[in-house]
Amino acid sequence: MNPPHATQQRIGKTLLFMAWLLVLGLLTLFFNAWLDKRDNPNRNLVSRTDNGIREVVLQRNMASHYVAPGLINDQPVLFLIDTGASRVSIPERMADRLGLTQGAPLSSSTANGTITVYSTIARKVTLGNIEVYGVPADLNPYIEEDVVLLGMSFMKHLELVQKDGTLTIRQH
Repeated sequence: MNPPHATQQRIGKTLLFMAWLLVLGLLTLFFNAWLDKRDNPNRNLVSRTDNGIREVVLQRNMASHYVAPGLINDQPVLFLIDTGASRVSIPERMADRLGLTQGAPLSSSTANGTITVYSTIARKVTLGNIEVYGVPADLNPYIEEDVVLLGMSFMKHLELVQKDGTLTIRQH
């Protein structure tokens, strides 16, 4: 049988170990939330409608990109606003989840050269309170992340105003 002093020491060490685990867990949660906010400051989109004009306001992230949550065919996605892209570009592996069908192969010029993508039509693309129907898009087998490039086939229907790290998108 252990003396009471040894038992108390073992309990004390166990409690100290558990306290450190709790502190490390809380720090991990805090830093993950901080990284998420840094990478996507638009997790909670600011949307408003005034006189029939729908508006979404996006903040630039630490990499100077505009990213925001949205929907394709009512399924959640993460958008990266890409006004340099002619069309919306969707990772091919997301097609089934988003209810998209692979159409004809197309050649697409990218910064890394010419690639083959597949045409598709997104029934509905939603960013905040802005909705655009029948959006031409590409299924891209080369996008490694689950991020949709929101190109001009969506943006051409909207007014864009960029100022001081903020992008305001309006739908009249």
